[in-house]
Parts: sequence; structure tokens; C-alpha cells
Amino acid sequence: MHAITIREPGGPEVLTWAEVPDPEPGPGEVLVEVAASAVNRADLLQRQGFYPPPRGASDILGLECSGTIAALGEGVEGWQIGDEVCALLAGGGYAEQVVVPTVQLLPVPAEVGLVTAAALPEVACTVWSNVVMLAGLTEGEVFLIHGGAGGIGTHAIQVGKAIGATVAVTAGSAERLERCGQLGADITINYREQDFVEVLKKETGGADVILDNMGASYLDRNLDALATNGRLAIIGLQGGTKTELNLGKVMAKRAVISGTTLRARPVEEKGAIVTAVREQLWPLVEAGTVQPIVGQVVPLSEAAAAHRALDEGGVFGKVLLAAKS
Repeated sequence: MHAITIREPGGPEVLTWAEVPDPEPGPGEVLVEVAASAVNRADLLQRQGFYPPPRGASDILGLECSGTIAALGEGVEGWQIGDEVCALLAGGGYAEQVVVPTVQLLPVPAEVGLVTAAALPEVACTVWSNVVMLAGLTEGEVFLIHGGAGGIGTHAIQVGKAIGATVAVTAGSAERLERCGQLGADITINYREQDFVEVLKKETGGADVILDNMGASYLDRNLDALATNGRLAIIGLQGGTKTELNLGKVMAKRAVISGTTLRARPVEEKGAIVTAVREQLWPLVEAGTVQPIVGQVVPLSEAAAAHRALDEGGVFGKVLLAAKS
């Protein structure tokens, strides 16, 4: 089969369409004929040599995919050859075929196309596990999303509204904020022109839950923006990894700060998240309440162009890599 390989750490130009060995499913796994994968920021970091795959995972890029089951490993039950699925991966999605543990499989939701379904697994599992399972967002609370125009952000807006929260987002342009508003965001904040702490305190008094992709550079202001008993869920480090933490603010707010990654979790933990997503979120997707937001679709063999698009920051929603044009 063919896959995208990394010639050496570097820019998008190091990505190469090459022939690689065919994968074979082991016990409890299936082989998926890939229809599409998606580009995540973790892929950009891995391309640059900063985010190696977990032990035992494929070194091919790609943390999610959609496609059709082509073969079953020993002991697989509940799935059949020919089933259309999407899947959460530890790697391997930028390829014509990938092996997936069955606990990380999801059926393609009704009314969602096979290629488009590749936009769902990573954002769905990240948002649901952090915002609902960990931070416990509930109806009537205030939910602040940093990076509202990205893949995670556009999904989180819809999940927040489906739960019944007041949703606030930050983004870097009026156009992107307008589109966030069209998805349901109640409060839109241009981080280039406005202080999100001031806006949020004026509009709501503070956020009950904050979903943060920035890390160090936003930590102190995120604490300022939290309401009493607020929960800060850190899922990205685009603003750095180290900073000072004012424990007095944490205690005064009775705040809870969590930081998670998804890729390196054991298969069993990922399976528990996937099960919760299938049982609780998938009905919202099938009803059209939560929809995949796709900004661009690029041929898989031209993954370098997709990486450039995400690097440049102009995409609204997800960038997909279609295995067949």
C-alpha cells in the first residue's frame, strides 16, 4: 500500500507519498480501507520531530480516519467486512489502509458521508472526554472555548449549545467569529483586539468551564476568567509549557485545573471514551444537532498542502485528506 512518510523532521515538504508494508490486523483488531483521514496539530508537531508516536503505534501520521472494514482479526465480534466506520487512532491514518482496535471504532453516523466522517473521531473524543466526562459541563453554565474556529472549537461550540450552556469563543478575526456565531456561539471575542477576561466578566461574571489550547501563556488569565468552582481543561500548549501558577487564585476560585492528551492513553481508556461518545454524542450527530465542520478536503497524496493550510491558520473547521480523489 501507499502512505505518507516523513523523510526527515522539517516543514511540509518532508512529507512523501511512498510504498510501505501492508498492515495486518491482530486479535481484536480490524483492517480499514481508508476513505479519508484528517490533519491535527499533533501531526504538525510529529512532522517536525517534536511528538513521537506512543510505543507500539504506527510511525505514520494520522490520529483518525474513516473507511470500510476490509478484514477482521481473530476474535472480532460485532463488526463485519464492508461496515462503514470512523476510528480514533494512535497513528497510521495517512495511509490507504490502517489497523484499528475494535474498541476505537465508531459507525459512520446516519446522514454523514463516509469521507466527511473522518472529521469526527478526534474532536468528538477530545471534547466529550474533557468537557463532559472530566469538567462536567451542564445546562445553564458558561463555557469558554479558546480557538473557536478550529476543528476542536467548531465541534465544542455545538456540543456546548446541545448541553444548554452559554458558549463564548475566542478567535482572531471578525469573519471567523461571525461563523462561530452561526454555529451557536453566544459571545464572540476577538483576541487580537479584546481582553477575553474583561469581556467574559462583563457579560457573564466568569466561565464555569474553559477549554484551552494555549497552555502557559493563557494560564493566569484563564484563572481570572473562571467563575467560582470553575474548571479549566487544558488540551494544548500552543502558548508554551512553563509559567508561574498563582495558587492563591486557584484556592480563591475553588478551581480545578486538568491537563490531558488522548493519543498516549491505553487502548482500554480510549475504548471507554469511544463508548461514551457513541452512546451519548452520536445521537446528537445523527440528529444533525452536532455536525462535522470541514474547511478543506485535499488528496491524501498531497498531505503537504494540507499541512501548509493548517500552518497558515486560515482554515475554519477541519482539513481532511481524501484517499481517493
